[in-house]
Amino acid sequence: MKKYVIGLDYGTDSVRAVLIDTENGAELATSVSYYQRWKEGKFCKPEENQFRQHPLDHIEGLEKTISTVVKESGVAPENIVSICIDTTGSSPLPVNKEGIALSLLPEFSENPNAMMVLWKDHTSINEAEEINHLARNWGGEDYTKFEGGIYSSEWFWAKILHINREDETVKNAAYSWMEHCDYLTFLLSDNQDLATFKRSRCAGGHKAMWHESWDGLPSKEFLGQLDSSLAELRDRLYEKTYTSDEIAGNLNEEWATKLGLTTNTVIAVGTFDAHSGAVGAKVEENTLIRIMGTSTCDIMVAPKEIIGDNTVKGICGQVDGSVIPGLMGLEAGQSAFGDVLAWYKDILTWPTHNILMSSNVIDDNQKQLLKDEIENNLIRNLTLEAEKIPLSEVVPVALDWINGRRTPDANQELKMAISNLSLGTKAPHIFKALVNAICFGAKKIVDRFEEEGVKIEKVIGIGGVARKSPFIMQTLANVLNMPIVVAESDQAPALGAAIYAAVAAGIYPTVQEASQKMGSDFEAEYFPQVEKVEKYAEFMKQYQILADFTENNIKSKKKLTVDSL
Repeated sequence: MKKYVIGLDYGTDSVRAVLIDTENGAELATSVSYYQRWKEGKFCKPEENQFRQHPLDHIEGLEKTISTVVKESGVAPENIVSICIDTTGSSPLPVNKEGIALSLLPEFSENPNAMMVLWKDHTSINEAEEINHLARNWGGEDYTKFEGGIYSSEWFWAKILHINREDETVKNAAYSWMEHCDYLTFLLSDNQDLATFKRSRCAGGHKAMWHESWDGLPSKEFLGQLDSSLAELRDRLYEKTYTSDEIAGNLNEEWATKLGLTTNTVIAVGTFDAHSGAVGAKVEENTLIRIMGTSTCDIMVAPKEIIGDNTVKGICGQVDGSVIPGLMGLEAGQSAFGDVLAWYKDILTWPTHNILMSSNVIDDNQKQLLKDEIENNLIRNLTLEAEKIPLSEVVPVALDWINGRRTPDANQELKMAISNLSLGTKAPHIFKALVNAICFGAKKIVDRFEEEGVKIEKVIGIGGVARKSPFIMQTLANVLNMPIVVAESDQAPALGAAIYAAVAAGIYPTVQEASQKMGSDFEAEYFPQVEKVEKYAEFMKQYQILADFTENNIKSKKKLTVDSL
């Protein structure tokens, strides 16, 4: 009997399910569902860095996508043996004692503080700073040392602390908090006991300061110095974490009926999208996997004996088994990558949305056609024009910090800057500067890994940007001065989740073996252009000058503000 698995991948804007043949990784069916409430901008305030999502978007998407792939594939339900879920992170949400998300209750259905706090939400900058200050000065264990030495406002504890201080009703109603990947896995599982439910090693280790050397999460003494509510919450969280090759439970009866599956289907422990994407791209030692979408995550694996007790400074953590059980998983990334270009697109299309669409000169049908034409072709045309600009021509210098800096050395207070503008600067010049900026941000990450003794021999790109923009990939190869191969799969994270599912179901003995059998092939390779590498190295120096100036200026302003208080 042939066996099949489902990988369910939750991104920032949509969820996609893939049904995979475990023999060869072939994709039999795929389905995508976009988050309607998120698309409408509900519960978000971008000007305040507040980005929240309603779990109904995710629950509705789960039912729609899995039901679709089961139906369209024609595979018998009893032959679909396992499901694994990967999600964005850190994206925690509050739940009651039964594990029900607070925002599913009538009294919290419109309260943003009861929603999932999306990874890109930076409302907890002050709380993250408090955590960092305490970790360095309280006299006990530095709980940030395996997370790069800097705790981020994108992560678990900072977000919970912020919500607890801002909303007393949510704080009092929240029995526990769950990462997105844990919550959805719990939703499907027949184990409905929060106390014994298996939480993700990936989520706990990279975002919640979980580590085996101090028996799990940070101590109550440490958390209590931040806020007594955190110390109390610790008792209602978890001590152990589990890798995604393990079984979290079986599909419960309610969801088996909804999805057209059986309760014999195994549910694997959840994980984060970047880490499963690395597995889908056949990650190996000394290989950097770049998952390039709205932001980036950079994933590597290394033997424990290579990393030892060393801590890699300024990254998003090093966690035993977060990618491949038995190897250390290393994570870094940029808070904005595709988002930088999406921001610029929004700036340029402002007239379309605010003048053209309200015009009485043309009819509604013509308006929509023009709007679609601009939306669909703007980035493509900018790319074509930017490619024509010679390296000898003056191009602005830009930073990629439009949503802060994730790594190296997390600092979400940083802002983007653009310099060297003139009356001769046109839209394609700025676009080229932004492409350069996101590639220079990537170079800083590569440099940090190598400075810390983590050798990189190969770079693999996955995600929408990697597959859709040869211009960005060629620029990146020139900036990094190393070849880059691009994974063929459109759905590498979902494929990686399916690989975990296959191991959890016992089809393969290890994630490595399953990855080699089921992982994505490669469709393109970009080599550094020797004549351009040296020029990009000069541009990189200009980027660093602007970065140093901007960061020092922000630090000075902050110091003046603090001193004035």
